[in-house]
Amino acid sequence: MTYRTGLQLCETYESVKQISPPHGSRAMTVTSCILCGLSLLLLIFGSDFTPCVQNQDTKPKLILAAAVGLTLAGLLVIIPVSWETNPPVLLEEMRQGASIYIGYVAGLMLILTGVLLCCFSRPGSSSFGGTVSCLRNRV
Repeated sequence: MTYRTGLQLCETYESVKQISPPHGSRAMTVTSCILCGLSLLLLIFGSDFTPCVQNQDTKPKLILAAAVGLTLAGLLVIIPVSWETNPPVLLEEMRQGASIYIGYVAGLMLILTGVLLCCFSRPGSSSFGGTVSCLRNRV
């Protein structure tokens, strides 16, 4: 604490309530953002409408890597959000804002996107086309 006179006073924390949130949450969120960005780049490069990758055998592998990255990014978002909603120390009158719900929805959407990409991306076909045509032949 700094007074108007320029005098600084250092105090020790008496309880866990006064300590700022853990830096692990911030690190996990930043890692999730970076991983999500890299996964989206892999997804764009591995899709059929971009000529970035000429080899058709590597495109499903890129999409699968993007799906795993998006799933991990979703987990890295949900873990810090759940830490904030279920604190280890009970604080009096602590209210959660709308950002908690936004964090849960963002994490779940990333996980759902990754799982859907894992399910619909088959290594034997070129991206989604082989799966759709296989399902169309059954009907």
